[in-house]
Amino acid sequence: MDEVSGAVAAPFASLQLEGRDLFVVARCMVPTDAWLLRGVLVAGGVPAVVADANHVQADLLIAPALGGVRILAPGSYLAQAADIIAAFERGEFALDDDADVGAPLV
Repeated sequence: MDEVSGAVAAPFASLQLEGRDLFVVARCMVPTDAWLLRGVLVAGGVPAVVADANHVQADLLIAPALGGVRILAPGSYLAQAADIIAAFERGEFALDDDADVGAPLV
C-alpha cells in the first residue's frame, strides 16, 4: 500500500469484471484519493473510472468491507496504468513547494 495515497496496486488479470473489459488497477480507502489517482490516470491517457466512491463516502466504516474505492481501466490500458500508478507512488508528479502553478482563476 502506498503511504501517501493509500492506493493498493492489484494483480490485474484476476480482477476483471464479468462481462466487461474493465479491470481493477488500484484501490483506495479514501474516495478523494481515488478521484486524485483517477485524474492522474486520465491525464496520462488512460480512460479510468471510479467505482464504489459514493458508498464509501456515505459511510467510511464500510470501506474495508467493500475493499475500498476501486479505480477501473480497460484491459488494453493495463500496462500504461501500471506505469502511471508506479510513477505516482514514486512521487514523480509531486510539485515543489515553490512551483509556479499560475495565477488564480478568480
